[in-house]
Amino acid sequence: MADTTFGPKGWTPERLGNLEGKTYLITGANAGAGFQAARTLLKKNAKVVMLNRSSEKSQAAVAELKQEFGANADVSFVRMDLSILDSVRKAAEEVLKTVSRIDALICNAAIAQVPSRKLTVDGFESQLGTNHYGHFLLCGLLFDRIVQSKGRIVVVASLGYNMGLKTIKFDDMNWAKDYGANIAYSQSKLAQMMFAYELQDRLAAAGRADVEVYVCHPGSSATSLISTSGSRTMRFIWWLMTKTPMVQTAEQGAYPEVMCATEDGLAQRALYGPTGAREFVGPVGKGTLNTHAHDKRVMPRLWDLSEKAVGFEWDL
Repeated sequence: MADTTFGPKGWTPERLGNLEGKTYLITGANAGAGFQAARTLLKKNAKVVMLNRSSEKSQAAVAELKQEFGANADVSFVRMDLSILDSVRKAAEEVLKTVSRIDALICNAAIAQVPSRKLTVDGFESQLGTNHYGHFLLCGLLFDRIVQSKGRIVVVASLGYNMGLKTIKFDDMNWAKDYGANIAYSQSKLAQMMFAYELQDRLAAAGRADVEVYVCHPGSSATSLISTSGSRTMRFIWWLMTKTPMVQTAEQGAYPEVMCATEDGLAQRALYGPTGAREFVGPVGKGTLNTHAHDKRVMPRLWDLSEKAVGFEWDL
């Protein structure tokens, strides 16, 4: 059953009011859906802080946005490499010093389809380390500031969570055996979703309504994700797909994350994204959430393991 909450066209940025006085943090915001989300929010007078790995690309992105929205557009960046826990700690410290409120932290950055197994400097499989552990730590370090702002955490997941093992491979988290670019990516995105749903449960158990947690996915969007980290074959297949109606623009790919950062009355135990063909494209609304994404036998175990892995204990 397609979600019709927002009418036949689904959620679009036309629903946004004036966002003056609100501050949004977006990881991986110098390209693709993250950049388009920044544009959409700036258009409505919000303040946007990007957390990106490349200073050079970030400066270019900030310059492009100021050219579009004027020199006074409130957009800046903090350098952060999600694959390095120390870089995440430094970035969080910088944010806490310079950003007085966080209305939403949008966990948008990701690496995908890394062709051969790589480990991060902290010793994690690169996709799990970047997509899950990096964001897990960042959300934890910024959590109190989000609480003070009665803000939100938005996890940008992927339909890839339906592929691969559909559970967490606890006996070999780093894929010492049987590494595959897709299977490891699926695992990292499933881990991100499990983090979000477990955080919802922990907040509910603590009787806390001061932070909302949402999960969305961009569908099949023409972003640079696969073209930057995928193998040559994957890049070519993807390039062919972008020429078909099964792929939408990066701007449309940003709608779900902007909606989850701003729209009132959304369900938290849900997966938002395109509701058209195979949920790859089409009007944005509440999509299908399969139960393996919030398996209560797995989520708390992953949470405890993640706390140990990143050396941070959440205080809920």
